[in-house]
Amino acid sequence: MDINFFNVFFDSVDITATAGGTSGDVLYTCPNNYNAEVTLLCITNDSASTASGNIQFYHSDDTTYHNLAKNHTISGNDTYHFITSQKLYLHAGDKIVVFMDSSNTLEASISGKEYVNRTRKT
Repeated sequence: MDINFFNVFFDSVDITATAGGTSGDVLYTCPNNYNAEVTLLCITNDSASTASGNIQFYHSDDTTYHNLAKNHTISGNDTYHFITSQKLYLHAGDKIVVFMDSSNTLEASISGKEYVNRTRKT
């Protein structure tokens, strides 16, 4: 019988980057030999004024950044939940990167499960 063992993860970062790609703030990187199932991905605006946040996915297979949320407006003292009822799946080396459009007070959080994948090294 094959039993799926997993680790639960949660990461959070204050967003300081104002550009994406390699300049963005890395929120999460899926570790080697793992697949990840992301169930929470959100950006919180801690200030009273409106701000814009961005979420990118780095696909390690083709070393390309893809926009998941671009210039998404977040009201003051509010949270934008990118994942509501669906899930986001990552594999080893994939990353979630966040950045903002200007100097604001934004925080990003991510949570999910990591499953061992012995057949995929990176």
